[in-house]
Amino acid sequence: MAVAETQLYAKVSNKHRSRSTSALLESLLAKGFPAHTAQKALVATGQKTIEDAAKWLHSHCNDPSLDDPIPQEYALYLCPTGRLLGRLQEFWKESKRQCGKNRAHEVFPHITLCDFFTCEDQKVELLYDTLKRVGDSFSHCFPPSISLTLHASPSYLGFFIDDTHANVLKDFALAFSSEASALADCHVKPCLKQFHLTLAHKFYPHHQKTLEQLAKCINPGEPCQWVAALYSRDMRFVHYQRLRALFQYKPQNIDELMINAGDFIYVDPTHQCDVSEGWVVGTSHRTGCRGFLPENYTEKAHESDTWVKHREYVFGTASRSFTQTERESNVKLNGEAHNPSMSRSGTNALSIQNGPLRRAVLVMRHGEKVFGKSWLQQCLTADGKYYRADLNFPSALPKRKDSMKQFENDPPLSCCGIFQSRLIGEALLDQEVMVSYVYSSPALRCVQTAQHVLQGLKLNQKVKIRVEPGLFEWTKWEASKVIPNFMTVAELAEASYNIDTSYRGNFPLSSLVPSESYEDYLSRSSVVMKQIITACPSKGEGIILIVGHGSSLASFTRPLVGLPSRDSSDFAQMVRKIPSLGMCYCEELKEENKWQMVNPPVKTLTHGANAAFNWRNTILED
Repeated sequence: MAVAETQLYAKVSNKHRSRSTSALLESLLAKGFPAHTAQKALVATGQKTIEDAAKWLHSHCNDPSLDDPIPQEYALYLCPTGRLLGRLQEFWKESKRQCGKNRAHEVFPHITLCDFFTCEDQKVELLYDTLKRVGDSFSHCFPPSISLTLHASPSYLGFFIDDTHANVLKDFALAFSSEASALADCHVKPCLKQFHLTLAHKFYPHHQKTLEQLAKCINPGEPCQWVAALYSRDMRFVHYQRLRALFQYKPQNIDELMINAGDFIYVDPTHQCDVSEGWVVGTSHRTGCRGFLPENYTEKAHESDTWVKHREYVFGTASRSFTQTERESNVKLNGEAHNPSMSRSGTNALSIQNGPLRRAVLVMRHGEKVFGKSWLQQCLTADGKYYRADLNFPSALPKRKDSMKQFENDPPLSCCGIFQSRLIGEALLDQEVMVSYVYSSPALRCVQTAQHVLQGLKLNQKVKIRVEPGLFEWTKWEASKVIPNFMTVAELAEASYNIDTSYRGNFPLSSLVPSESYEDYLSRSSVVMKQIITACPSKGEGIILIVGHGSSLASFTRPLVGLPSRDSSDFAQMVRKIPSLGMCYCEELKEENKWQMVNPPVKTLTHGANAAFNWRNTILED
């Protein structure tokens, strides 16, 4: 280690340093890591373990900013735990589901004591010591419960802290800021305005009433232990967007970024103008490296997802505790609370054969579509005519007025997909299932699936297909990053598909937008589902068949039966498990004014893979 480096890190007084944290630094130095990068790694991981810091250093070995002396920013928050936190997180989730995302969703529930300030890496331990000492000095006067009063305005909803308790918090914040400023040589500014716990901020005015109704379900007197917690963030990326990787991506070119599922990516919105469509350029939180990555491999993340929790002081316990490990909540911030009453095993779920016939909805994924990104290129002659390059490709394509190349983004069913769909229809007929209404996504593969299911049911001359644009899949997953040019209702009818040409969709095709957010997709799905249910009155055994996409099974049925939406990462993993013609079946319990999910009327369709066979390369090669 250089002499200057040694002197720099020796400036921290031994009497103020935590022995365990000093031991962590000494262990890293003994492993040969330079002092300034070792200290940076400890700060970036919350100064918890050698293993965490060493892993960070190895991950950041190619980080171009590793040697830059850029400090972190720190903030002191008062955070609820226990049952009150659970109620607040339920509000977070439900408000997001009903009203969409607002500014409050970016951060977990908290009361700001000291807003973000910078502190040099080698002095962060002094902040820990300060938090412990000030916490101990206020432990005797900290209120066992904090009085919260709901306040609402057209752009803000939250709890205000009553004056008596607010004065205690103000004194605590002042004590921390003055001592931390003196010891750690940094400028810490306490929050002296009205102390508050934000529930919603910068939302649409027409959502205010709904948000207020949800907030009134929170009992602010729920049991709670309050925790003063010290968080940090990377000051370089304060104004960046944060993305979470849904899948792994391995670079194909030198300027692309390696990402693993779960990685966080910082993206500067002002630097995306010259990036190719469908791509973004960003910096990996895990490695510090920068490069291009496919946008449809990611989802939007919350601002606080990349923050690091350092230390916390727990108030309201018989023996006060100061911890360096992050406490685990019984309810995840963006997770899904377990609802035992909604848990159903396959053996316990009701079957449609049991009990009286009820109105029901059968949501189905389309059959197998033609495969391969360049399938159409294989099938076009030099003069632009279609020919069958694979026996599983359709023998002909339906006529459309615009270019045949539009089938690239709106592919038809394969021959196996046609067979699958008809087989499902025949199986439904065997079970004496009667379909009264059929709705289909505008995607050709969905319309064709609906057509062949009806043929199997022998209903193709009796029940017409209603093409509903709102049933199209999550547009973020469209590889072309544009909404496909679907065949028009008139073109489908001319191609002999049994289309209800008088039907007008609930969601106009023009309202579909490319790369919509997960929240917008869920909102669209929920609204369209409600409109379909309303438009189809009960006819005793009237079943509504909805033919959509893999994403449709969850996005349409979970809101119907009262289940909360999944996290987008869980949602993506779930959709990948849904096979062609996968089904979900929901029955209406009219007396109870609710719906329940039960076993579908027919079994799952399974079959093995059948790869392309080249006899010359396989049989003749030595």
